[in-house]
Amino acid sequence: MKVGLIAMSGIRAQNPELNALGLTLPGVVERSRAVASLPSLGLLTIAGLTPDRFDIRYLDVPVLPEQDDLPGEFDAVAISSFSAQIKEAYALADRYRSRGTKVILGGLHVTALPGEALCHADATVLGEGEIGWPAVLRDLESGQLRRVYDGRHISFDLSDSPVPRYELLDAHKYNRITVQTQRGCPWACDFCAASPLLSASYKLKPVDRVIAEIRRIRELWPNPFIEFADDNSFVNKSHSKRLLRALAAEQIRWFTETDLSVADDPELLALMRDSGCVQVLIGLEAASPAALDGIEQRANWKARQLTRYLSAVDRIQNCGIAVNGCFILGLDGSGPECFDDVLRFVRDSGLYEVQITIQTAFPGTPLYARLKREGRLLRDNAWELCTLFDVNFRPARMSVAELESGFRMLAATLYSDECIRERRLRFLSRLRANRERAGGSERQ
Repeated sequence: MKVGLIAMSGIRAQNPELNALGLTLPGVVERSRAVASLPSLGLLTIAGLTPDRFDIRYLDVPVLPEQDDLPGEFDAVAISSFSAQIKEAYALADRYRSRGTKVILGGLHVTALPGEALCHADATVLGEGEIGWPAVLRDLESGQLRRVYDGRHISFDLSDSPVPRYELLDAHKYNRITVQTQRGCPWACDFCAASPLLSASYKLKPVDRVIAEIRRIRELWPNPFIEFADDNSFVNKSHSKRLLRALAAEQIRWFTETDLSVADDPELLALMRDSGCVQVLIGLEAASPAALDGIEQRANWKARQLTRYLSAVDRIQNCGIAVNGCFILGLDGSGPECFDDVLRFVRDSGLYEVQITIQTAFPGTPLYARLKREGRLLRDNAWELCTLFDVNFRPARMSVAELESGFRMLAATLYSDECIRERRLRFLSRLRANRERAGGSERQ
């Protein structure tokens, strides 16, 4: 049986002005392209669960093919997509079904809106894909495919996770390869559309399983750059240190997303640096108390960290690890002043890199439910606006036009050649000074 694994991930901003400015706003438009260029780890993982008797092929389909074209001929296809491109994924699914191909849809959006997805699929996989996929394959072979494979209330142990089928990828197409070391996050941010939709619990992948995946990648790519596809790496500090000590022997360079707490552990930072960490992305979200208040719903943790932001960034970057600070514009507690607040913080902090996004109401999140209740969504089912760079809601303290124009102006400043050069030079000067101090201490 021929099975196609199709990733539709060609995210692009809908705002024509942003796209027109694409050449001068690399941090915005190119960020969306960078996200889209990552392979679908979910599809590669279920490929690892697929017996050899199935003939499987992995395809990246960045845009919907013209007219009725299909990317390949299969007996069945599993399609995964971000919300921003889900309508194109549905259109592709409809084309396959019209040819008699069985279509299975899964992923975050499908898990959030299974009824919508079923209008375009023969079957849906809800929750963690590892739970439902083996049953999908058995039922495909027996000709008894069910409509729903619901794993949302079943716990999956990451020690049972297979090595993803990285060999299905075109080795020359990707500059980063993803590995997952853990799943979930202890925080409950109202805008988060990541693993809380798939798994309610925080769980770790055993160190030996992670290393097995790294070594498989190194067999295919001699000098890989790894992106850890975790929502919040290093939550469990003792496990993280065991992992980092093992990673140090693998001679890789890597990037991940984490939270500010890593700055409080000098041993952890040293292990991160020595194991090849180049940069961490940290969701700072905003630079004012009012904007941060309440966005983390469990303990208001992020709001309580604001006074530590500058010192924490300083400690991380003093270790030689660049910080990419991520900010969200349009939070309910912020008005037009948020653009100057972020610009001031970026300059005061010496951040190596900065990512700005627009608050986005993704389906299945507390934010989406709240804004829908308040009548603040611009349009129902406007999933194409879920790009992180388009506005899909009415802000609380400014107009849609003010949010859009402020975002463009801030991006034009932050991603200008002058600002980028200033950030790079400041970081490199810090590294040189630290090396000179370290050298002087050793001579003494």
